[in-house]
Amino acid sequence: MPDSADPVPGSVGEPAQWLPLPDVAELLKIPVNRVHQLIRDRKLVAVRRGGFMQVPAQLIGDGVVVKHVSGVLTLLDDARFDDEEIIRWLFTADDSLPGTPAQALAENRGTEIKRRAQALGF
Repeated sequence: MPDSADPVPGSVGEPAQWLPLPDVAELLKIPVNRVHQLIRDRKLVAVRRGGFMQVPAQLIGDGVVVKHVSGVLTLLDDARFDDEEIIRWLFTADDSLPGTPAQALAENRGTEIKRRAQALGF
C-alpha cells in the first residue's frame, strides 16, 4: 500500500510500475548490494515508495539497465536535479519526443535525451 505522501503510479511524472531493489537484483542477476552500488554510482536511480527504495521498472530491460540511463542520470545530477526531480523529468510526457524521456531511452533514442538533459545544466 503506498504511503499517503507517495505519488500515484502512472500519474504525471511518475512511472507506472516500481521495482523494489531485491526484484531489480533478480532481473539483473546480481546481488542486491551490487544494486545499491549501481545507485551510488549513478547507473540507476531509486527513490522511496511505499516505505522501500524502488527503481522505475522501465529503466530495466532484457536483464540489463536500459542503454544511456547512466549518462542521462549523470547529466541531470550535474544540473543539480535530486532523485525525485530526475524521476519526474524522465517520466513527464513531452510532445516533441513524443512520449516521455524514459520511453525514448527504452526505444534506443538516447542521444536526443542526453542532449536535452545536457541543456538543462545551462
